[in-house]
Amino acid sequence: MAERVLVIGSGGREHALAWKLAQSPHVKHVFVAPGNAGTADNGKISNSAVLVSNHTIVTQFCKDHNIGLVLVGPEALLAAGIVDDLRAAGVRCFGPSARAAQLASNSSSSKAFLDRHGIATARWKAFSNPQEACRFIISTDFPARVVRARGPAARKEVTIAASKEEACRAVQEIMQDRMFGEMVVIEELLQGEELSCSCFTDGVTVASMPPAQPHKRLLDGDQGPSTAGMGAYCPVPQVPEALLEQIRGAILQHVVDSMRQEGAAYVGVLQTGLMLTKEGVKILNFKCQFGDPQCQVILPLLKNDFYEVIQATIDGKLCSSMPAWSENRTAVCVVMASPGYPGDCDKGMEVTGLLQAKELGLQVFHGGTALKDGRVVTSGGRVLSVTAVKQDLMEALGEANRGVATIHFQGATFRRDIGHRGLRLLQQPLYVSTGPAQIHLPPTSAVKGSRSEGGGFAAFFDLKASGYDDPILVSQTKSLGPKLQVAQVCKRHDTIGQDLVALCVNDLLAQGAEPLFFLSQLACGKLDAEVMETIKEGIAEACRSAGCAFLGGEVTEVAAPCPSGHCDLAGFVVGAVERGQRLLGLQRADEGDVLLGLGSPGIPGRGFGVVRKILLASSLHCSSPAPGSCGDTTLGDVLLTPGKMFSPALLPVLRSGHVKGFAPTAEGLLGGISRVLPEHVSAVLDALSWKIPEIFCWLYKEGNLSAEEMAQTFPCGIGAVLVVQKDLAQHVLQDIQRQQEAWLIGKVVAPCYTGSHIEVENLAEALQLSSPQQLLNDTTAESQPQPRKRKVKVAVLVSGTGTTLPALISSAREPGSCAQLVLVISNKSGVEELRSAARAGIPTRVIDHKLYGSRSEFDSTIDRVLEEFSVELICLSGFMRVLSSPFLRKWKGKILNASPSLFPRIKDGNAHQEPLESGFKVSGCTVHFVLEEPGARAVIHREPVPPRPGDTEAALAERLREAELRAFPLGLQLVASGAVRLGARGATCWRRESQRLSPQEEQGHGSSSAAAPEPLEHGGLWAGP
Repeated sequence: MAERVLVIGSGGREHALAWKLAQSPHVKHVFVAPGNAGTADNGKISNSAVLVSNHTIVTQFCKDHNIGLVLVGPEALLAAGIVDDLRAAGVRCFGPSARAAQLASNSSSSKAFLDRHGIATARWKAFSNPQEACRFIISTDFPARVVRARGPAARKEVTIAASKEEACRAVQEIMQDRMFGEMVVIEELLQGEELSCSCFTDGVTVASMPPAQPHKRLLDGDQGPSTAGMGAYCPVPQVPEALLEQIRGAILQHVVDSMRQEGAAYVGVLQTGLMLTKEGVKILNFKCQFGDPQCQVILPLLKNDFYEVIQATIDGKLCSSMPAWSENRTAVCVVMASPGYPGDCDKGMEVTGLLQAKELGLQVFHGGTALKDGRVVTSGGRVLSVTAVKQDLMEALGEANRGVATIHFQGATFRRDIGHRGLRLLQQPLYVSTGPAQIHLPPTSAVKGSRSEGGGFAAFFDLKASGYDDPILVSQTKSLGPKLQVAQVCKRHDTIGQDLVALCVNDLLAQGAEPLFFLSQLACGKLDAEVMETIKEGIAEACRSAGCAFLGGEVTEVAAPCPSGHCDLAGFVVGAVERGQRLLGLQRADEGDVLLGLGSPGIPGRGFGVVRKILLASSLHCSSPAPGSCGDTTLGDVLLTPGKMFSPALLPVLRSGHVKGFAPTAEGLLGGISRVLPEHVSAVLDALSWKIPEIFCWLYKEGNLSAEEMAQTFPCGIGAVLVVQKDLAQHVLQDIQRQQEAWLIGKVVAPCYTGSHIEVENLAEALQLSSPQQLLNDTTAESQPQPRKRKVKVAVLVSGTGTTLPALISSAREPGSCAQLVLVISNKSGVEELRSAARAGIPTRVIDHKLYGSRSEFDSTIDRVLEEFSVELICLSGFMRVLSSPFLRKWKGKILNASPSLFPRIKDGNAHQEPLESGFKVSGCTVHFVLEEPGARAVIHREPVPPRPGDTEAALAERLREAELRAFPLGLQLVASGAVRLGARGATCWRRESQRLSPQEEQGHGSSSAAAPEPLEHGGLWAGP
């Protein structure tokens, strides 16, 4: 008898799960909750509005609709115990228990598990103190640059920092005021080839799936911010059977056996992220369900009935029903994302071309989509997963990219190089040594057509195989010079390879060329094998990022009298550009054009001659604490920060036709700009328009340099300059800012016949500003423009009696708001606030307190929903339920309420009556943190409302209501922006630079003082307005 199945989730993974299940003759219908546009009334598949965060309601839905099987997609629900609750109620459910799911949801717990059972992983340590975490990052002898957040409101993404300084900044952001995470896990950054290996398991037997390779970075060449996944392909070619068997037995089976031994049998799908390092296979992370987008390339290759495999897994009979996979078939998935992803995304944009993609034989899995008036529109970050299945990787890549080209929505973001690493592996496969768990990586070759011969410099490169029609070759050679000598003194060589590649590759961009292959040459007085290997690894990693092949390098030991520690490092890169795409540069800049600057914190090698002179005369040395670092970063670390490499992420912008010229500033700010200015024009820059890193301010002061000398010698925080027509400047700037820091820094003007060809205004003032980028103290000078901060996700709890929700919605829509309303929860159905939220496009949930046997059970359900939406702050707006102590402790410092009183003598419900009866001279409302022990010390903002002569209760009540509408949005903004937080002892703390009058105070409308004349009586178990 065919059964009904429920799939819980709304992404591309859930669409793929429903699509595969619907192919089974055992399945009558598949409900997807809440689903998306792709799962709405699609044959045997339809959406359901059942409240998936409420396990009791899901259980009742399953019984009412005769659901025979439930599949859970979101890991947060698995960790919250939905499988346990459904099974306890007699509902058949596929997935691990809450305890087993901790393997994926609790990073420190999973790391400890791996250590206990001797399973190789990155070195790590967990911290609840940001200072201790930063000291660990700085002091370790390995690259501790992976930062994971943990806590009730922790964000899911992982920060992979480019430097230890960036890792410290990530720690500060995550743990700032305990807003985004109660704990961080710091991990070693592993180098090698990354694979995703998954399996079905019934708790005893392991059935491996083909290995897949996801692409996490937003942009081509693994550039841009990290995402949940921009594409994947499966299987990964040329992975030896010996390696796959090692992964199955020594990792997957070992993990499953160890979980069973610890009393937490794992049943379901287990996915492992693996890094193939020189030391062997190491585990990066776990997922307790199919990954997204890995699911979209694995399930199309499954030959068995998916439903039957699931049933055998649940019944513990997987050994008798092992899945089979298509041979000689490859699946490629390209994700199309909304503009702004992985940050705030625009929604409601129409998606077209879906039918044409289907006609091409492609499967388009929906993620962030919705139906509006019969049209498919965007509703989230990752919108679509376009999947092609063909006989080989190259054919599948071409078909997937053709499918993407047929689909359109405004600002669509996608990668064009999904699977290119697989093409490299087809040229030079991985292979395993005879030793245990030893994996050797081939030379880096990210470009099809490259092949090394004879073990030396000679190499072949097939331009036709690289896809060029009429190419022009462009070459460049560079040397690091004195910067390498400073690296020798600091005994730090892990960044100089990146610097060298960046110097060479950025120069190719000036011609619009992309890099093809790179060679290096190192000469030194005495060879040091460890140093050589570190430099080589840095070059190889940088070449991977640039999308070019590293064909190798020559190392020469120079005879005496060369000092034993002296080294010289040079690089040679060859790139190509189609004849019609070459940038003309000097001939095109005209008066009225605009100059855009791209941020880069590094000091190029050319400037290190001056740096060395400053160090010799300075009281500081390379191991001294860096200026503004609070002792957790050395001066040498900051000086050796590598320059920014702009290729290949910038190539689409340069080739758009909107850019007239591009020049890197390795020769100094003035030297770089002069490369794009013809003689008939001049340029004026304003140094206050961009962020100058503190190290340049220190060099300026310590070296007693003039502003002109600084501009001639150093880039001063600008890594490259673009010339753009004025009316296109904002468009180009926005495109670049999606990938990195950039500013409008100047303009092209009429020629100046007296004085300099290029004038940099306010440079001395900008360099004199005290603007240390504190890693542990966010005290950035107000005059320095800062990158836009991510908005804090806010939920509002209502009961139908509040009035402030519309004001909160309106405030959050303001351009300067730091808050984003992502959820409204009501304990009563049909209330006006739910309709207001729906009109504003904000998701809503009804969690009826009458369905729960205890207050803690009710609060626990609310907590699960909040975590499902990654909520970071909670506002109570007329929420008439008492919150339990465990809930308040967990969300301490993250719950805000507005109470209609200023003094404890005025009860919440009589704020407009008692002042009149008692003769008080002032009434008002108070925005405060909600605590177990309420008090005046937790006040965020007060809005006084003095009674007027002849006031009636109704008149005063109306003015109090208006005060609440002003006060609550202001209080939310203060907390979301980080200006106000709750201190360790339950008192409000103000960030130093924020202790100034708010706009309301300047107009005399209120006071934001954290002090109070008397404690508040009703600080927070009951909601106010």
